[in-house]
Amino acid sequence: MTQFSELGLADAILKAVADQGYTTPSPVQAQAIPAVLAGRDVMAAAQTGTGKTAGFTLPMLHKLQQGERASANRCRALVLTPTRELAAQVGENVADYSKYLNIRSAVVFGGVSINPQMIALRRGVDVLVACPGRLLDLYQQKAIRFDEVEFLVLDEADRMLDMGFIHDIKKILALLPKNRQNLMFSATFSNEIRTLAKGLVNDPVEIDVSPRNSTAHTVEQWLIPVDKKRKPEVLSHLLKQHGWKQVLVFTRTKHGANRLTTHLQDRGITAAAIHGNKSQGARTRALAEFKSGDIAVLVATDIAARGLDIEQLPHVINFELPNVAADYVHRIGRTGRAGASGEAIALVCAEELEDLEGIEGLIGKSIERRVQEGFEPNTPLPVSRPKSPRKPKKAKQPKGFKDTFDREPRAPRPAGSGRSNGNGGNAGRSGSGRSGSAQKQGEQKQGEQRRSSGSSGNNNGGNSRPAGSAPRRPRRPAQG
Repeated sequence: MTQFSELGLADAILKAVADQGYTTPSPVQAQAIPAVLAGRDVMAAAQTGTGKTAGFTLPMLHKLQQGERASANRCRALVLTPTRELAAQVGENVADYSKYLNIRSAVVFGGVSINPQMIALRRGVDVLVACPGRLLDLYQQKAIRFDEVEFLVLDEADRMLDMGFIHDIKKILALLPKNRQNLMFSATFSNEIRTLAKGLVNDPVEIDVSPRNSTAHTVEQWLIPVDKKRKPEVLSHLLKQHGWKQVLVFTRTKHGANRLTTHLQDRGITAAAIHGNKSQGARTRALAEFKSGDIAVLVATDIAARGLDIEQLPHVINFELPNVAADYVHRIGRTGRAGASGEAIALVCAEELEDLEGIEGLIGKSIERRVQEGFEPNTPLPVSRPKSPRKPKKAKQPKGFKDTFDREPRAPRPAGSGRSNGNGGNAGRSGSGRSGSAQKQGEQKQGEQRRSSGSSGNNNGGNSRPAGSAPRRPRRPAQG
């Protein structure tokens, strides 16, 4: 079996890896690290929990430590992620693996003050982990320039494109040097996303370490047929009956997450919710308390949970089935990581039969049913017939998308062109003519529409503009 020491990584990196308790690379790491070290573009599909972040971080750090330091307000490696939580997690990994190297790194995303981020970029950073929206804000503020970028990484690329960031990615690509190494890592690649992604990488090494849309064999999956209105009771009953700790519960909507959290708290169960309407500080605190065991249940929406890295997570509960079958694979992929056992439970009502059939068709098997005594449904859940899942809305490929690789970097827009003044971020843009409460309501409505529509694609919603502002451009979606 291959060891990290056989992959050609610097001793300082191997020491940092050993400090994390790793000696043997995962399959995706064993394939990706040599390809990146050889200077190849990479397009890798790997399930959550397979170590794909280290798959690009380790070889990238190895190559960066051999070169010159970044100049002021520049970065040498740019890692783009769709959500704040994922950006923070990748940033932590970069810091852990580069602690014995002379490498500077920074993480930037919306929902927090932009000023500390601008200060961090003044000296230049070797690795910049960013959400697209805040990155463009920083570019407008002249806090970052891209002429020294050697690496571009799109992490969770499928979700980033599905969430509608294609326009922001296109803008960023137009500003990058043509001579760079491109790495795409993702939990899954649908046929539509794979086609789109191939326009971003040049003659890539393709890595697929697991069957597409499969679930980890170490995860035990079962469902409880239950009437919709009794789902909260069933959940609190299960938690108390089994005494489960560190349970991640998924809901479709932000309001639903809040209501369920309150229900659990009222019954003496420690719980917190994370979603796009929560401040970044509240989300960070909730995750820290969940990891430390101070709270037993974390209730999350799909977007907010993207990028959560929780070791030994034993239980994932689908309070509501996702409209998009592939999201089920993402959800339960948070347990049973790295060969550990896990349990994935779904509370399913008769109204969700079509979603259930799509999920079972995607994973290629029927999910075991276990009726909970005392909670037998009045409306029985019909026998499911697994079928092809409903397809999410396709991400449109903008006209001339492939040409962005060959364009010269564009000059920054002049002040007053209608972009944010930098005080906003990925979760909300200042200077758009919306008050704070109106923006929050708009984002909340947008998130509800996206969840209820069953699509994780574009849902830009409306936005008022002040008189005399620049012509309307496509809005970026709120990030988790």
